[in-house]
Parts: sequence; structure tokens; C-alpha cells
Amino acid sequence: MSESLRQTVTITNPNGFHMRPIEAFIMAANRYPDCNVTVAKAGKDPANGRSMLALLELYSPAGTELVIEVSGPRAAEALQALVQVFQLNFDEEEQPTR
Repeated sequence: MSESLRQTVTITNPNGFHMRPIEAFIMAANRYPDCNVTVAKAGKDPANGRSMLALLELYSPAGTELVIEVSGPRAAEALQALVQVFQLNFDEEEQPTR
């Protein structure tokens, strides 16, 4: 029986969860091919964590809460890596305000 873990993250990037951060998330998910990765948002069906289109359809601007769920033999390690993508704010620098 495989382990299933969840963690809620809040989008803090002012640009939201858009194509570039989704790509970073998918790249992290693909490092764990033995795990199933889904991302859920209130009011929407869970999205495949490896599908650009499915993740874009979640429409997740700044402030959105998403639930990452990972199952599989390396679920804890995968979940930590995926959450870290959000904690690093997708490696995007905020634009300076003038």
C-alpha cells in the first residue's frame, strides 16, 4: 500500500501560478515518476500534477490556496520537493515598484 500525503500551499507570487512556475512544478514532479501527483483547488476537480493544461485550468492567482497530494513509495520526498517550488516563489524575482 502506498503512502499518500497532502500539503496546502498559498500562492504568494504576484503573477500567480502561471506557465513558468507550472513548468518548474512539473519538472519537480517528473523527478518522482513512481509517485502520483495531483493539485486541487476549492471548487475544482483535482488536476494532474504533470499536465500543463490541467494546472493552467486551475486558474490560481496570488492568494489562491492549492492542495498538493502525492502518493507512492517516495511520497514524503516528492511532496517536500514540490512544496519547495512554491516556497522559492518559483525562482521569480519580484519587479521593483516605482
